[in-house]
Amino acid sequence: MPRQEKKLIRKRIINAYLSSVISISLVLLLTGIAALLIVNAGSVTRYLKENMQVSVLLKDEATEEQARTFAGALAARPFVHSARVVTREEGADELKAMLGEDFLDVFETSPVPLSVDMTLNAEYVHPDSLSKVTRALMESPLVGEVEAQQSLVEALTTNLARISVVLGVFILLLLFISFVLINNTVRVSVFARRFTIHTMKLVGATRGFIRGPFVRAAVLQGLAASALAVGMLWALLEAARRSFPELASLVDLRQMLYVCGFVVVCGVLLCVISTFFVVNKLVAASKDDLYY
Repeated sequence: MPRQEKKLIRKRIINAYLSSVISISLVLLLTGIAALLIVNAGSVTRYLKENMQVSVLLKDEATEEQARTFAGALAARPFVHSARVVTREEGADELKAMLGEDFLDVFETSPVPLSVDMTLNAEYVHPDSLSKVTRALMESPLVGEVEAQQSLVEALTTNLARISVVLGVFILLLLFISFVLINNTVRVSVFARRFTIHTMKLVGATRGFIRGPFVRAAVLQGLAASALAVGMLWALLEAARRSFPELASLVDLRQMLYVCGFVVVCGVLLCVISTFFVVNKLVAASKDDLYY
């Protein structure tokens, strides 16, 4: 075989291998993102619930000292995640920012009451629990009104349940698509060397001997694709940390390592399994079948 033709064949094999690795790594990246969403679903749900704000409006006769004492007592309650006193001046500044400077000029004294802004522990951000919390807060003689955003909590609870179901279905579908795409990518890569497999079979090579080099290559291919996918996943996470530092901080290093391990195992297993079955099929094929 001329040297130029050998170089051309080698170049085609290298290009096919690189395109196969890139295709598999992109699929594994999607799988890794889906796995990351699964392992962090609980943390994200807790984050959203514990950032739901409940405003406790105090009566007009309440003083700032009483408000701070009340906030300190609230912080010790089992259902409270955090509590902060909002003075009349801070409340007035917030109203001015929302409604404009002239809105409060018609009042001789500030109509904004003292209040305590608090967030609840995630276990209590539920319509039934929220009603009990509201009743407990109203028992204090200092409390005039509780703004608990009941409708928003109900919508959040309902939508989180729906999102969990949709996400579960999406992840199962994504894993199925991942297997099909990787199987097809590996099939194309191995099928390009079908005549080499047939030649090895003609000289008496056993099925295991023929399959060995392809399986080893599949392991290396899976590792290369997994490493590329893990690198892209870390890059995406770093970009998320810069854009959304609070949400990105929910991703624990241990969870991220588990996801990376899952991606590597999936990449190697899917490549090896696909290669195993494709090579077996080609070994069993007749010479005429290799042309179709």
